[in-house]
Amino acid sequence: MHALTDLDIRKAERADLPAIIALFAADDVGGHGDTVEPEAFDDYLAAFARIEASPLQTLYVARLGEEVVGTFQATLLTSLPGRGRPRLLIEAVQTRKDMRGRGIGARMIRHAIERAREEGAAKVQLSSNATRTDAHRFYERLGFVRSHFGFHMPLK
Repeated sequence: MHALTDLDIRKAERADLPAIIALFAADDVGGHGDTVEPEAFDDYLAAFARIEASPLQTLYVARLGEEVVGTFQATLLTSLPGRGRPRLLIEAVQTRKDMRGRGIGARMIRHAIERAREEGAAKVQLSSNATRTDAHRFYERLGFVRSHFGFHMPLK
């Protein structure tokens, strides 16, 4: 196994998609219906193309050697409150189950925070499934504070 010093975080490429999809499909908490079934690949490919085409969104992978061991997405948002200063939204954070607890997630989040600073963002924000108490402690250890209630409305 590679040392964490070999961890490379970079923009995801199309060739990374099968490994990224497998990370989401292995998530038994998210409940997003992700699957590695071949008939679903075109849906993921279309989403990847939209993300890749956006100058405000970036999908990242964390790699050890040739293996994708983590992923996250960063989106730069701008709204008028706060004098229009942007904020960076982190989403879809996943570390491969057998690689958790090794500092990969922390490195990915720090990478996102550095991107936010480079973009002049006022803050970094994320949300986490209410049942992911280990993740909540992880984010708090990294300096995040609970500040808002989140709501969502599934659409058919």
